[in-house]
Amino acid sequence: MDMNNEQKAHDILNVLGFGIPQTDEDFNVGIVPDEDVPPIEEKILSSERAWDGEFLHVDIMNVELPSGKHATRDIVRHPGAVAVIAIDDENRLLLVQQYRASLERITLEIPAGKLDAGEEAEECARRELEEETGYSAGKMAYLVPIAVAAGYSDEIIHLFMATDLTAGPACPDEDEFVVSQWMDLRDFIDLVLDGQIEDSKTIIAALLCDAIDRRL
Repeated sequence: MDMNNEQKAHDILNVLGFGIPQTDEDFNVGIVPDEDVPPIEEKILSSERAWDGEFLHVDIMNVELPSGKHATRDIVRHPGAVAVIAIDDENRLLLVQQYRASLERITLEIPAGKLDAGEEAEECARRELEEETGYSAGKMAYLVPIAVAAGYSDEIIHLFMATDLTAGPACPDEDEFVVSQWMDLRDFIDLVLDGQIEDSKTIIAALLCDAIDRRL
């Protein structure tokens, strides 16, 4: 895949139906309901904060269903995050190994991290890439938003593609221990298809790369 041809990659993603968002407003367009489909939206009646963490919060919502009945929704509030597909001129993908306490094991992922208060998504993507791997990107292109767990969380991961990379010193947070590595793109996609990668954003990244690679 010739990653130097960034516009061609964008055009292909649009042809594939990903419709690259250009503005923040584009993220909130939603799906236009078919006139023949009955209404399925829920009406929020009340929302109460049940728990506050360091950066996560949990709200309990009371909603009115389309049937008129009431139900409760537990919603995890998240500030949002970014993830970065970083590819070099040799068609290699930059990955990080990191211990995840929630899974009690080490995972292999693309670089990622949460948005700081008031931080723009691209600014965060550049910061996280440099902090975790030491690499800075000459070009950073927005790809797609990912709703991580729409059934119970409002977290959105903004996925970027980084090219024209320059090496430098990594500087992870003091409570963050990561090991970066390069992997051939085809080998990485094979790992995903073989079920060896379990991180959802990384799986999505692999499938996007594969879709682009097959059309270049």
